[in-house]
Amino acid sequence: MSSEDLENYETEAELALYREYRDVVGLFQYVVETERRFYLANKVDLQVRASGGDIYFEVTMADAWVWDVYRSARLVKNVRVVTFKDVNIEELAHDPDSMPDIRQLRSR
Repeated sequence: MSSEDLENYETEAELALYREYRDVVGLFQYVVETERRFYLANKVDLQVRASGGDIYFEVTMADAWVWDVYRSARLVKNVRVVTFKDVNIEELAHDPDSMPDIRQLRSR
């Protein structure tokens, strides 16, 4: 497999993932961004925790979809994320004209 073939494969996989996102975004209430992943979820709980002098975030999500091009099953029942980095949670408006564009969200 040439590097061009690999690049074309990755481009096609990313495009297919974007199309899947576009198809499922209307089924979810929240967008959750962490330093490693992007999620759509219907239930989100954010807890701020302290350990010693450090503060971290624990996010639990239910009925979620994970933006991950290499994951075969993106719909998951429960997700738990523990991170020291920022977490962004937004409630989605269900107006089709205001659907967030994942390409803009991921470039932040």
